[in-house]
Amino acid sequence: MSLDPQVQKFLQQLDRLELPALTTLEPAQARELAAKVRGKALKPPAVFHIENRTIPGGDGNIPVRIYSPESSTPLPVLVYFHGGGWVLGDLDAADNICRLLAKDAKCVVVSVDYRLAPEHKFPAAVEDAFAATAWCAANAAVINGEPTCIAVGGDSAGGNLAAAVALMARDRGYPAIVHQLLIYPVTCYGFDTESYRLYGQGNYGLSHDEMVWFWHHYLSSGEDGENSYASPLLADSLSNLPPALIITAECDVVRDEAQAYGVRLQEAGVPVSLKQYAGMIHSFVGWASVLDTGKQAIADIATQLHAFWHKESG
Repeated sequence: MSLDPQVQKFLQQLDRLELPALTTLEPAQARELAAKVRGKALKPPAVFHIENRTIPGGDGNIPVRIYSPESSTPLPVLVYFHGGGWVLGDLDAADNICRLLAKDAKCVVVSVDYRLAPEHKFPAAVEDAFAATAWCAANAAVINGEPTCIAVGGDSAGGNLAAAVALMARDRGYPAIVHQLLIYPVTCYGFDTESYRLYGQGNYGLSHDEMVWFWHHYLSSGEDGENSYASPLLADSLSNLPPALIITAECDVVRDEAQAYGVRLQEAGVPVSLKQYAGMIHSFVGWASVLDTGKQAIADIATQLHAFWHKESG
């Protein structure tokens, strides 16, 4: 349960910035702070083609960023949702992850700039995520995508949205989703797990109070937290869902709920690959530009996705 030395150094560097506590800020202030911290990341890798565009959603247009590796044939599509507790984050926040996955997993990545809370409470983000996924399935040819190979993915709150979209697609009967990539996903409105007790206080990158702050802004009421599209772990059934790759960090408050979701998927007969990274904190994959294990995790994810694409096409 000890932090990786590189993570310790990284957290010490953040401490020296003397940033205000997230829970003392209004959402707009928190977004400015997050952008400031993110600006310290290294320059991301190049991708053959990147396009910003808008696509139609259920309540207005949704901005997306499309990352395409060079290919003369249609590629699998990964619809990606950024993290940030449904309150923070944007297309730039997921830029590094999306570039690396497009390049190394050999797929088109469509990053979705869904509506944020508290301006847009649950289920606005989920509906945007679903609408973007449905658009990608219906318009795959427009982005050189393979319409029969649509996957969803995301980190943290984005992982929550990816899981929710998979549930929603099953319940609504479309679109067909072949895979779900869940990177330290939030899966349940609740704070009573061993990982919350171990890592909810102290400097582990994400605290108990910060998660309460995020959920408070995202939900209109505690009752919304019982909805399976907010808390996928609470769904009555997890059967007939696409295979999942679930990434967790050892020193992370949401570790246990992410693992519990993987176990429930397995019990429902869903193929699951569950991998935990020792000594890592929440958001370590997002900091792959400065954390070696983050780089390794993305490489591992890309390898598994590429193998899955090959298996599906074969």
